[in-house]
Amino acid sequence: MSNAKPKTAITPTRAENYPEWYQQVIDAADLAENSEVRGCMVIKPWGYRLWENVQRGLDDMFKATGHENAYFPLFIPVSLMEKEASHVEGFAKECAVVTHHRLEARKDDKGVTKLVPAGPLEEPLVVRPTSETIIGESFAKWVKSYRDLPLLINQWANVVRWEMRTRLFLRTAEFLWQEGHTAHATQAEAIEETMKMLGVYAEFAESWMAIPVIQGEKTAGERFPGAVQTWCIEAMMQDRKALQAGTSHFLGQNFAKGSNIKFLDENNQLVHAWTTSWGVSTRLIGAMIMTHADDDGMVMPPKLSPQHVAILPVTPKPEDRERVIASCRELKAQLEQQTFAGGRVRVIIDDRDMRGGEKKWHWVKKGVPVRVEVGARDLDQGTVAIGRRDVQLPKDQAFPQRAAFVEGIGAMLQSIHDNLFQRALAFRQEHTRTIDSKDEFYAYFTEPKADKPNSPTAIHGGFVLAHFNGDPKLEAKIKDDLKVTVRCIPRTAVRDPSDLDPGTCPFTGEPSKQRVVWAKSY
Repeated sequence: MSNAKPKTAITPTRAENYPEWYQQVIDAADLAENSEVRGCMVIKPWGYRLWENVQRGLDDMFKATGHENAYFPLFIPVSLMEKEASHVEGFAKECAVVTHHRLEARKDDKGVTKLVPAGPLEEPLVVRPTSETIIGESFAKWVKSYRDLPLLINQWANVVRWEMRTRLFLRTAEFLWQEGHTAHATQAEAIEETMKMLGVYAEFAESWMAIPVIQGEKTAGERFPGAVQTWCIEAMMQDRKALQAGTSHFLGQNFAKGSNIKFLDENNQLVHAWTTSWGVSTRLIGAMIMTHADDDGMVMPPKLSPQHVAILPVTPKPEDRERVIASCRELKAQLEQQTFAGGRVRVIIDDRDMRGGEKKWHWVKKGVPVRVEVGARDLDQGTVAIGRRDVQLPKDQAFPQRAAFVEGIGAMLQSIHDNLFQRALAFRQEHTRTIDSKDEFYAYFTEPKADKPNSPTAIHGGFVLAHFNGDPKLEAKIKDDLKVTVRCIPRTAVRDPSDLDPGTCPFTGEPSKQRVVWAKSY
């Protein structure tokens, strides 16, 4: 029996070096690259088309729930940031600050021209890390009466958070996102909005990205600076770490008081509004990579894939080329008339003059859900040769009749989505454990000695459901000891209804309201 290692398109594999595998998947799929500015990235066309599809899907969901898009300045005066003290404290270390408004050319002692800052600003400007404070200033002008509420605004923008350790899509100094900001007449309405948008994010993650998520509340130690409550969706990546894929914040009246957002209520009393904010970012692309990609490259969730089908003409004989290409164009037109839950089927013909094997692997690495090869023999037999990115098809399914393939493309794409989701859900269930002992908890998250420390198999752990007394100092100690945090206090049972029952904190012996989700995270 041969012990030869299977050949893969991506080296190293996930099992050999997970962080490097992640970078190589991005490179092989041509999604993004590092820029000349430290910590920033260039999103390349294939990656940006993926982001555009994320935008379109979410934007439709936002508008269906009554939100409108607007745009606010990139620069925020420091004085506005200072109006909400805990907000400033939470973001101060990540802020990029503009102190001058122009450059001047000056020659140094050696006659070399240098550009130096000139024209100091009267007040420094923070490059937008998040927009609660500056949007609050506008809301204060727009809201005068209860009749002006609710105010439901979303912004698609870029933000800057001066991260020291960066990774493409997951954590960069500048990234793209959306941030929703709303103002309401009552506390109940604001809380309802917070939970509604959490539900929108969960639905998008599961129905579009094929990523199962746990909805829950953040602990005080993990809460958004200045918020009363922070809710999130948490997903498990293939290295068993958690990734926070979206957050929705109930801000109470904290920011309304800081920005002076007041209105006359129905009793003609001047009161502060209740506000929320919520957002997701290009981190979602990182989530898709780490949930679905394999050792051959990217695997695209069908609804978001830039293309659903790549048609590859097979023309080794020059005399067959013209009729094969013509047939491929006809097939493309037929497929583009088909629809599924993600809209009309998107199709590309790759008629580049290159070897068939290279062309196939090009689209495998880019993660296109379905590949179709069409050659002269296929034309004669009325068949096509297909490949699914998520599974290896048996021979009796890989060469369907052309008409049947066209008619069934929508069902096939939905099947790919369902398979990706169920595979990710099974993985999460396999690596989620219920623990009631401190010793077992610490052992589960202890990294063993391993020849390959970057391998997922070298990292003990996954998700743990364990009771917790809620003490921030205890949470901080566990984070220091194990690099493990409470990812969320789940809204619903994760594995068993008893997850939500009261119990005993295994670290202190004190009462606990319910189990929480613990994990290492990105």
